[in-house]
Amino acid sequence: MRGLRNSKAAYVIAMSYRTRKMLCLVVLVIGLPAYIITATTLVSVLDRPHILVETAIYLGLGVAWALPLKSLFRGIGREDPDKTE
Repeated sequence: MRGLRNSKAAYVIAMSYRTRKMLCLVVLVIGLPAYIITATTLVSVLDRPHILVETAIYLGLGVAWALPLKSLFRGIGREDPDKTE
């Protein structure tokens, strides 16, 4: 199966390189700005916490968006492995 390249990524859905690249583009252009707006709105509801707490929240949220998408972004910057010459 194409999507099951190693045992760690057994949960990855089989997608072509082009499909993954387009999905990454959608995530970065639409999803990430929406996530940033949501994160800043939620932190502003907290009535301006201490600067160290606020920094920790933003650092945590800054890493948290990428963890579930790590397998989607893996290998996107490389040459298309599905390309036949």
